[in-house]
Amino acid sequence: MAHCAITGACPSDYVAVAISLLSLILLIVRALLPFISKKGPKVKISGVWLMIAQIVGSISLILSLVMSINFLKLKHKDPWRSCYIWAVWAEGPFGFGLLMSCRIVQAFQLYHVFVKRRLPPIRPSVLLTLILIPWIGGAAFLHMNKPLNHRCHMRTQWVIPVVCIHGFYLAALIGITRTVQHIEFRFHEFKDLLQGIIVSSVAIALWIGAYVLNEVHEDISWIQVCSRFLLLVTASVLVLVFFSMSVSQPLSYQISLRKRESSEVMTMRQALGIPESRLIIQTTTASAIDLNQPLDKLLENKRFRHSFMVFADSCLAGESVHFYEEVHELSNIPVDDPVRRIYMARHIIEKYIAAGAEMEINISHRTRQEILGTPDLAHPDLFNCAVAEVMQLMKTNLAREFWSSMQFVKFKEENSKQLDNMEPADWDCSERLSCVQCTDDPFNQEHLQNCSSGNQYN
Repeated sequence: MAHCAITGACPSDYVAVAISLLSLILLIVRALLPFISKKGPKVKISGVWLMIAQIVGSISLILSLVMSINFLKLKHKDPWRSCYIWAVWAEGPFGFGLLMSCRIVQAFQLYHVFVKRRLPPIRPSVLLTLILIPWIGGAAFLHMNKPLNHRCHMRTQWVIPVVCIHGFYLAALIGITRTVQHIEFRFHEFKDLLQGIIVSSVAIALWIGAYVLNEVHEDISWIQVCSRFLLLVTASVLVLVFFSMSVSQPLSYQISLRKRESSEVMTMRQALGIPESRLIIQTTTASAIDLNQPLDKLLENKRFRHSFMVFADSCLAGESVHFYEEVHELSNIPVDDPVRRIYMARHIIEKYIAAGAEMEINISHRTRQEILGTPDLAHPDLFNCAVAEVMQLMKTNLAREFWSSMQFVKFKEENSKQLDNMEPADWDCSERLSCVQCTDDPFNQEHLQNCSSGNQYN
């Protein structure tokens, strides 16, 4: 044991490396599972970059320990095996530092969204960079002062500052988590944060103990072998526990993980338990629709809305109709339930309002900025201006095309079947797409006065 304690490659070292490799495989599989499954949501890379950064930090932390403590009997003669590359940079700012910083960023976002009820004032990527600055500064200071020996061990006077910076970041995470403990999260974010902190605190305490023993008692063989085994195993547990927390993933990712028994990916309304909107609660025995009503009134009918949405989707312009429907689902959440309203509002912003969103709607820059800069995400009138602009666009563009489409012809025929004692409308059944009479187009108001029995379409 005395020889392998110095040169590495003890049997326990190989066991520790195998455990760390298994933890990384499990971490990557868990990250990729929702994306490779049929039910997994389609998420852009821009929506999961923080999750990717955490995976990079986890790999860097594990790899840095294997390389710097010499588990595999490697020599440090090559420049790429330098102690300062692995023990200082890879283990510090790009390992444990990056891992903790990602978690702090996520807790900070939860605080701003659910406690402050507004979007974070600073981009997550910028915040992450700012949080990493102390780590980068400390790593640069160590690199300049060269406190490591040939075995990548620090002198005793350097151990305490290094341990303190690890504990400081854990304390910061605990502090931010306490600020959201009163929020009744729908996806157990606080519970996951708390469980992660408890398990991580125990793992970090063991890790720091093993780290100190490994650095200070380098002349005692059995302590060297046991401490580095404990160091790598606890680090492996740490990265798995951190990634198991639900706030590691986007909201749609969480839904897919928690609802695998469902035959389909849940909608946000179903995930939040929002009762069906008045837009959806329509009986199949409802009377025929009066097509002379304004568009916003017509859209309250399930059959008309479905027909209109199918047509809009076929024109690759369905985002306005989907946005309109989800805003009405938001209005179905009581005002005294701010948490669910914030979840839904944040979902709508990420899906329709944010620049480059999956189904970004065409609204004015001023309206978009007012929504993104709102002081209250739970405000009942948050999307009113956007809905008004979208409705005007649908009236002037989509609706005009809809009246002259075969989709409307089909809907008109279905609607006519519900007329009991009323005479059927004067309808031209020719196969032309422009067969709708002027009087059938309630939005073409400027032409209504010109409509007569001698209509130009007849």
